[in-house]
Amino acid sequence: MTKVFLFKKNGVIYACQIKGHCNFAEKGQDIVCSAVSTASQMALVGLEEVLELPLEKEIREGFLSFKILEGEECEGAQAILGAMEKTFEKLAESYAKNVKLEVKKDDIV
Repeated sequence: MTKVFLFKKNGVIYACQIKGHCNFAEKGQDIVCSAVSTASQMALVGLEEVLELPLEKEIREGFLSFKILEGEECEGAQAILGAMEKTFEKLAESYAKNVKLEVKKDDIV
């Protein structure tokens, strides 16, 4: 199972952590894993390369984590992260055995 954690402070998403594997299908054929990867990578590219926000990030096999270091309140960042959150909500609804979403409010990463 893939566990997705979104961190919010005062309603603003500022960090994300994704752990595990979806195990929906064999490696290379797992459409659920592909969807999770695509949503998270799209958000990273948008934040880092389009908005040019400073991030702290770690990516390795079965793990992705990022935290916005400054500028998380900007409208563009929240639009990108809000779309990512909605995508993860839909994936968790449709593939409850494979994806779990947890929103941590007012927690510090």
